[in-house]
Amino acid sequence: MSAFLSVDAISKTFTVGKQTLSALGRISIEIERTEFVAVLGPSGCGKSTLLQIIAGLIPPTSGRVMLDGKAVTAPPRDMVYLFQQYNKSLFPWRTVLDNVAFPLEIQGNSSGRSVRQRCLEYIAMVGLSGSEDQYPWQLSGGMQQRAAIARALAAEPSVLLMDEPFSAVDALTKLELQTLLLDIWAKHRLTVVLVTHDVDEAVFMADRVAMLSARPSTIASVTDIALPRPRDTIATRESASFLSLRHGLLDTLLKKDRPGPTPDEVRVTMDGAAHG
Repeated sequence: MSAFLSVDAISKTFTVGKQTLSALGRISIEIERTEFVAVLGPSGCGKSTLLQIIAGLIPPTSGRVMLDGKAVTAPPRDMVYLFQQYNKSLFPWRTVLDNVAFPLEIQGNSSGRSVRQRCLEYIAMVGLSGSEDQYPWQLSGGMQQRAAIARALAAEPSVLLMDEPFSAVDALTKLELQTLLLDIWAKHRLTVVLVTHDVDEAVFMADRVAMLSARPSTIASVTDIALPRPRDTIATRESASFLSLRHGLLDTLLKKDRPGPTPDEVRVTMDGAAHG
């Protein structure tokens, strides 16, 4: 049987002026239903581009994305993209409740007490009960991201794509949101693909971590995260297994981010050695 979500030999090139930029090489990965996969890689390697292709937001230059046996050529109805800039993704003229109800309006199901009740349940699930009549600008950054998560859940997706969703919040709020999302993922049996620069976040949350190479990127490695679930915010991060996985991935990532010497640096080093 084929995987629930399949990325098959995806590549992407962009034309900038007279130059052609190759962002993604041939990337292939298969993701099972309800699996949580994190994507790491050096800055500028095309992680967000890959996620946008999976979402059907931009087309690949070659290759294809398959979801439950069907080719993804436009954003699927049961796939939701959670953006990093939560303050730009929420509608500032709508209350929290109205923001959460938006996916239901798109689906043509936005009236009636049952819809309001469903929205209130999602708002309660993310810890925002009592804030349903507030506007985004009246909320803290963490509360805005909770509202964005509630709106994503209201669409009742089977796949949740997240592009560094917690990078703009403070460290404590990030820990709280990570645990919240894992609880929601387990309860709703979502398939999740998370793009992140945070190695700790990837190890703490994911079942597997895919490491991209430098551009044009390919998948350099896929690491199984065999940590028991449910994961504890403190105890899991203090375990020897967590620290070992973190060390290996961070070491790999730093090596990929570390530039090699320039020709001038090599010449200076050789001259210095010759004169020494």
